[in-house]
Amino acid sequence: MGTATVKWIQGKQFIGVDSTKHSVVLSTPDEGIGIKPSDLLLIAVASCTAVDVVEILAKKRMPLSHLEISSSGEQDQDPPWTFRKIHLHFKIGGKNLTEKAVEQAIQLSEEKYCSVAATVRATAEITSDFELLAESDL
Repeated sequence: MGTATVKWIQGKQFIGVDSTKHSVVLSTPDEGIGIKPSDLLLIAVASCTAVDVVEILAKKRMPLSHLEISSSGEQDQDPPWTFRKIHLHFKIGGKNLTEKAVEQAIQLSEEKYCSVAATVRATAEITSDFELLAESDL
């Protein structure tokens, strides 16, 4: 079971701490010091799938030399500003990577392994695309 604690610091600033004592600073944009909680959700979706993609491609003996995922989301204009669409754009590179292998790894993560995406998918449509970087671009 996962656990986390959020501790108020001051104003609209908080520290989030996970069960292994790793921390992240959170705040509203006007505080200018931490990650906005809704942006942390986008980071969670992207990082969850990143772990899966790295592991899946390693098992296929296609280790990566580059992985960057940009996540964007569309939210309702009124409270509670629910996410309705999340898009992940993968920039991925590595020796001997194929489009087919990358596409399969992303699909497996999205459909089978990523717990964050599986949870968020109840309210938000999640889409993705990728660009396979040439070895000369790495």
